[in-house]
Amino acid sequence: MAVPPFSHEKLEVYRLALKFISWVTPVLREAKQKSVSESAVARDHLDRASLSVVYNIAEGNGKYSPGSRKAFFEIALGSATECAACLDTLVAKDIFAESRIIDGKTILFRTVQMLTKLIQLQANSDMVREPETEYEVDEEN
Repeated sequence: MAVPPFSHEKLEVYRLALKFISWVTPVLREAKQKSVSESAVARDHLDRASLSVVYNIAEGNGKYSPGSRKAFFEIALGSATECAACLDTLVAKDIFAESRIIDGKTILFRTVQMLTKLIQLQANSDMVREPETEYEVDEEN
């Protein structure tokens, strides 16, 4: 039996944030191999910020009040821009060439665009969201 999707899993921006994590994971490994000490802080921050994007999109989409949803989407937006800054620092520290991070920044740019639109929709509407998902409780477990 297939598990029905959570409401946040239906969002394109959530799937895009997961795509960034898939892209950045080997980049983090590569940065560690190139320079453990010089890249440690940027790597750690990049890893945490990339996870924050995903987590805050999911949590925000589960909120009922537009203000709460907006706040979580704003945190996700901030984390996405932090990811871009972390990639820039890895270039500035000469860990990577700029060409190595282009794909990741492209994903982040689109993520930021989508989050910005979601934030604007929350600010301009009493309730802009997809239909509620009914979650059933299995009494047998």
